Amino acid sequence: MARARLGALGLLAALAAQAAPEVPRTPAANPGIACDRQAQPTGCLLRLALPQDAGQLAYYVSQRPGAAPAPDTALLVMHGYPRDAAHSFNAGLAAVQGAGLQGRVLVVAPLFQVDPAQAQRCRTPGETPAQAGDALWRCGTWLAGAASEGPHPITAFAALDALVAELARQWPGLRTVTLAGFSAGAQLLQHHVAFAAAAPLGVRLRHVIAAPGTWLYFDPVRPRLTGAGDPSPCSPAAEAAAAGRWVMQAPDAAACPRYDQWKYGVAHLPAHLGDLASARARYRAADLAYLAGGLDDGPGPGNADKVLDHGCAAQLQGPYRLQRAQGYAAYEQQVLQPLQPRPLQVVPGCRHDVACVLSAAATRPSLFPGAR
Repeated sequence: MARARLGALGLLAALAAQAAPEVPRTPAANPGIACDRQAQPTGCLLRLALPQDAGQLAYYVSQRPGAAPAPDTALLVMHGYPRDAAHSFNAGLAAVQGAGLQGRVLVVAPLFQVDPAQAQRCRTPGETPAQAGDALWRCGTWLAGAASEGPHPITAFAALDALVAELARQWPGLRTVTLAGFSAGAQLLQHHVAFAAAAPLGVRLRHVIAAPGTWLYFDPVRPRLTGAGDPSPCSPAAEAAAAGRWVMQAPDAAACPRYDQWKYGVAHLPAHLGDLASARARYRAADLAYLAGGLDDGPGPGNADKVLDHGCAAQLQGPYRLQRAQGYAAYEQQVLQPLQPRPLQVVPGCRHDVACVLSAAATRPSLFPGAR
């Protein structure tokens, strides 16, 4: 386990299938380390032996297995493209502290490792590097659920399923596991919703999708913003949604031939993901919440525009993250029609910043429903 110090984490901006079989348990962390204050690679970073001999998955925890008080909820925060797991973990800690839920909520942050030869393109300075035996992905593959590299691959979806199962084993008092993803982590989780394994017995599984760069659509239509006096797709997304100016239309496939292919849509769905009808039904029935920063609506400072997908398939979903989130919310209401309403919570004052979005008071009902 690496002992490198994590640098100034607060200054790092967030850039952006089947049930897992029984796997070996991870040894307990160092009992002399306080893991509920900030991410520490010494003592608070555990490793899970993944099924299929696929290697190990590292994950930060805020409490050691067996420690008291026993948590009844886990908040798993999925990192973004630069694999800033420690920063994401600290954002989760801040959310728990802001809600006054210390001791009840276990904070977890997995770290999807990338081959060191490629990691310079998608790494956060100070983050724990890959260790011998870790499962390895490529920079852009894990966020769409793709398989790891090597002779014993495992999909990112199956790795998440294995981690959820491990949390339920190591902390048997858990009754709710909430998977919250931000930016590229939100892309992974939004795709995972439709293909996740069944939750462990007695555990409620939830997903919170916060400011993904692009979304998975289950139909060939895409949202288009129209309205009296201002047909521009750059109109303020919240105002447009309130005015009911979102319409769903099938784009010109000749102008953007791949717009509905995986990971943007379900055309050419990878064979290992199985039946599309079942996946769509699971997504409609899932326990889901959506978040987006109220200022994550353009190329300004703090919005990580350089790493935002601006290809034609992405642009058909909207110009920037807030508009894309508003468009998807309209698509859900008009086309997908989930079993329960899943409104989008726009977080005031937040740009593309996981710490701002997750720790905001407006976010708490989405992260901790029913908490008092």
